[in-house]
Amino acid sequence: MADSSLPSPASPHLPAQPSGGAVSVLDLAPVLPVVVVDDAEDAVPLARALVAGGLPAIEVTLRTAAAPAAIRAIGAAVPGAVVGAGTVLGPEHVDVAVEAGARFLVSPGWTDGLLSAMRASGLPCLPGVSTASEVVALLERGVREMKFFPAQAAGGTAYLRSLYGPLPQVRFCPTGGIGPANAPEYLALPNVGCVGGSWMVPGDAVAARDWGRVERLAREAAALGDTVPSGTVPSGTAPAVAPAVTPSGGTCR
Repeated sequence: MADSSLPSPASPHLPAQPSGGAVSVLDLAPVLPVVVVDDAEDAVPLARALVAGGLPAIEVTLRTAAAPAAIRAIGAAVPGAVVGAGTVLGPEHVDVAVEAGARFLVSPGWTDGLLSAMRASGLPCLPGVSTASEVVALLERGVREMKFFPAQAAGGTAYLRSLYGPLPQVRFCPTGGIGPANAPEYLALPNVGCVGGSWMVPGDAVAARDWGRVERLAREAAALGDTVPSGTVPSGTAPAVAPAVTPSGGTCR
């Protein structure tokens, strides 16, 4: 099973860990911030604000030229962060992410070629799906944790609830059209580990370098875990040192 080299210290704010000291990316916090970085100099203070707010897992999308440098900088300077690469679209993106030091990979969709490249990287990954057929195809390949995208447009909570009956072994990170108003409805579903979104990193706050606002919004997002039944999703303060991460119940390998 794919793993990282960072230790996973005991913390009352982290979910129970399987043997080997690693946890799934889906279990680190109720919300996975989806971040677009235009200036690599913003990466470290932005990540520090998110981690201080209780969101240690950070998906930096490979949509800008600054993304690889941002991933590298966060990994080097923010020990509480688990930084991954998002918008991974092909083997070349996998190579860029690995070279930058990404801890996990996220794609909006998947192909056999992309899945093979993600498996070869040894990193945990969340391949994107939007149909039952795609979910079943990934199950055949041993993957049981996936990104559900675009969540709202693809059927939202009603669709995910319907998938749970025949496919209870699959867990999702729904992303797309999710905000603080509807996130609790997603988080209450038994097949949702966390949700992805960018509302805690609004463009005007990043442009103004208002990291205090980002931290406040991150703390509010982390607290969304308190709005669903206890034990469904983790919440609370992020650990000072990032835990090792790995997909639970399935891997991209």
